[in-house]
Amino acid sequence: MDLLAAFRCFVRVAETGSFSAVAREVGSTQPAISRQIAALEAHFDVRLIQRTTRSLTFTQDGQDLLAHARRVLDTVDETEEILGKRRASPSGTVRIASSTAMSRKHIIPRLPRLMQRYPDLEVEISMSEQVQDLVAENIDVAVRAGQIADSSLVARHLGSTARGMIVSTAYLEKHGEPQTPADLAQHSCLVYTGGLGRASASQWEFDGPGGSTIVEVHGRFRCDSVEGICDGIRAGLGISRLPTWMFDEDIAQGRVVAILQDWQPPRVPIHAVYPSRRHLAPRVRAVIDFFVNEFRLDPMVSDYTAL
Repeated sequence: MDLLAAFRCFVRVAETGSFSAVAREVGSTQPAISRQIAALEAHFDVRLIQRTTRSLTFTQDGQDLLAHARRVLDTVDETEEILGKRRASPSGTVRIASSTAMSRKHIIPRLPRLMQRYPDLEVEISMSEQVQDLVAENIDVAVRAGQIADSSLVARHLGSTARGMIVSTAYLEKHGEPQTPADLAQHSCLVYTGGLGRASASQWEFDGPGGSTIVEVHGRFRCDSVEGICDGIRAGLGISRLPTWMFDEDIAQGRVVAILQDWQPPRVPIHAVYPSRRHLAPRVRAVIDFFVNEFRLDPMVSDYTAL
């Protein structure tokens, strides 16, 4: 039995809580994963997992082995890196999670340069508006805008994005243009609810000539997808606060405009986040370093001069 391979399989079963999920990751079958765990139990002559049709429960021996297995795998990874057994050029697959808008505008267009620099590197993108469990989904790094609520993750600052008050010209022609944030009370505002409680999502902060102000906004349309809010703006449903780079083509063609130019929402930080592991794989570190430099040079998302 390959003990290291069995340890990796055992750790992933613990992280995902599913034999089937691990089987899909490695291109195997659920019975094959079960046999590998059974071989590990036979090797140590202990029961590691109590299995039912609906759940997996780790025994005390299983929990003890899990801690030891993680330390062993960390040591192996560190030793391989120190002794230079990995190729000088990062290789393998890096799984990146990001929202659809961020992926299309800032991640995917930069991949040709990344892949040209690292010919042995492969990239898999998971585009989702939802905050994914990086460990359970086997994500190496996520690019996220906003505050990082999960303290178990390591966050590296990439930059930040300005937001504007965006509205369609069709809406303005019908309802008029607000002149101050307070005027938004008389307008339909499109509220993004993704990752936020409805109350806080409806409280919009602005920085303007008189300092900071917070207004409570209302509207008949709310959505947990940024893409959905964008479509709502284009459909003339109301006003919302989003990065103007999401509407480059619409603004150029006069379909939407940015209003309240003297009153801007605070910038939103952008981070690369990854699980808090003691050792970061060289391929993942290379990808993060690449995007740190790329974002720093892009005026749409760079805040380098402000740091």
